[in-house]
Amino acid sequence: MSSSPRRRFRTWTATPAYPWITGGALTACAVAELLAYPGSVTIATGVLLSAASLMWRRSCPPVAVLTVATGLVSFAAGSSLYICTIVSGLVGFYTLGRHRVHHPAILIAGGTLGSLAVNLAHIADWSRQDGLPVPALGGPGSLGLFAEAFVLSVVLLGAVSMGDAVRAREETRNERALAHAQLITMERQQAAEAERAAIARELHDIVAHSVSMIAVQAESATYTSPGLTPEARDGFQQIASTARSSMAELRRLLGVLRTPQQTGTPLTAPQPTLGHLAELLDQHRAVGGEAELRVTGEQVSLPAAWELSAYRIVQEALTNARKHAPGARTVVEIDYGSDRLALRIGDDGPGPTAPATTGHGLTGMRERAALVGGRLSAGPGPDGGFLVEGELPW
Repeated sequence: MSSSPRRRFRTWTATPAYPWITGGALTACAVAELLAYPGSVTIATGVLLSAASLMWRRSCPPVAVLTVATGLVSFAAGSSLYICTIVSGLVGFYTLGRHRVHHPAILIAGGTLGSLAVNLAHIADWSRQDGLPVPALGGPGSLGLFAEAFVLSVVLLGAVSMGDAVRAREETRNERALAHAQLITMERQQAAEAERAAIARELHDIVAHSVSMIAVQAESATYTSPGLTPEARDGFQQIASTARSSMAELRRLLGVLRTPQQTGTPLTAPQPTLGHLAELLDQHRAVGGEAELRVTGEQVSLPAAWELSAYRIVQEALTNARKHAPGARTVVEIDYGSDRLALRIGDDGPGPTAPATTGHGLTGMRERAALVGGRLSAGPGPDGGFLVEGELPW
């Protein structure tokens, strides 16, 4: 059986209608079998109850005790075992083991005692009907009288064991799924924390550059402005001193944000802006990608955090396109609105094979957008491929 039909079968058996359909079908078969081979009122009642009670086996698993008991009673009341009673009895024992109505040892012990009682009733019936002597217990040939109980016990042992094994396998599968979900959640949290630390390190460089410019300009003002009063000169020196102190505090803050591998490795390259997008697309084309940049609206000078966040979102989107859709054509659209910057990065690749909710890259892009109070969505495009859309308000 292929995986697809097996999946469909499991899906069908999980529906609420499944026990009603199978129980009703077995009851109809029991009616047909009783019409073909009539029995006493006790037998007919036991056979029908044993089959019909299976319709409630999922909503009320203990009802399977009635299934088994009425099946054994109908068998004890006659010398023949109906096929529908065999099926309902097996399903009943399977249900009891599957839902752990009682411990498997208790179920097997109870079923064995019931089988032995049926066997003893038949032994008594044989002696009355045939008039043949029944071997005394412990005498020669007496063990053969209990073959019926032995067979029934082996069958019910298999049914209970199968039900208990299915239950254990499902519990293991659920535990694995829960552990996997917890692992994914933990990885997402770690990725988000790592991305926030990276964002903070980059913003440190931006702020540090601005503060250093304040210090330089304040100190140079005392030399380039000869007409300053002593009070103004002291004020500029105080500004420069405060800026240098702030720089020292920023360096200590950066030391806290760095990982042990990054400690002592200063970031000397300037942080990229939207003005570097042309170079970024050239790099994308150099490794075999096809990209186009479209800029609309009146370009304005944005704060450094917005420029950096937008650049990193485009950079990560291009990286994902190279990784998951190599050779696909990617279009990067930047729209300068009156109060927001809109980003749209789409490709004509095969599109996502799974829901676009996981992955460190997507987590990083969402963190970048959230940094400036924006939003970001990612998923299949309207015409296929993969589409990343974001809005960064200011």
